[in-house]
Amino acid sequence: QVQLVESGGGLVQAGDSLRLSCVDSGGALRNYHMGWFRRAPGKEREFVARISKTATYTNYADSMKGRFTISKDNANNTTYLRIFGLKPEDTAVYYCAAQTRWSSREEDVDYWGQGTQVTVSS
Repeated sequence: QVQLVESGGGLVQAGDSLRLSCVDSGGALRNYHMGWFRRAPGKEREFVARISKTATYTNYADSMKGRFTISKDNANNTTYLRIFGLKPEDTAVYYCAAQTRWSSREEDVDYWGQGTQVTVSS
């Protein structure tokens, strides 16, 4: 059973960097492609980035390229999202997701974490 728990969010200043973590306490992370999504206040949840099971491939939403880096540590059942140069518009709840299908669509997510809040002040 996959159980995803995110951490690393908080209140930060514009320009700061942050690393979000997502641990699978069920120990099955190596069997899934992993993704990060986010939901900003008043907006729909959107795709941020994804990484393949063995971390060979990554993919980012066009608007996220350059400031976001996704990584995966199968030995520690953890996936990460590093965000550089945070902006107020990055304020959102960030969710990690486990997928058997290589996809950026919410509909293809098999398991969701509970989310971690990132708030960026200007």
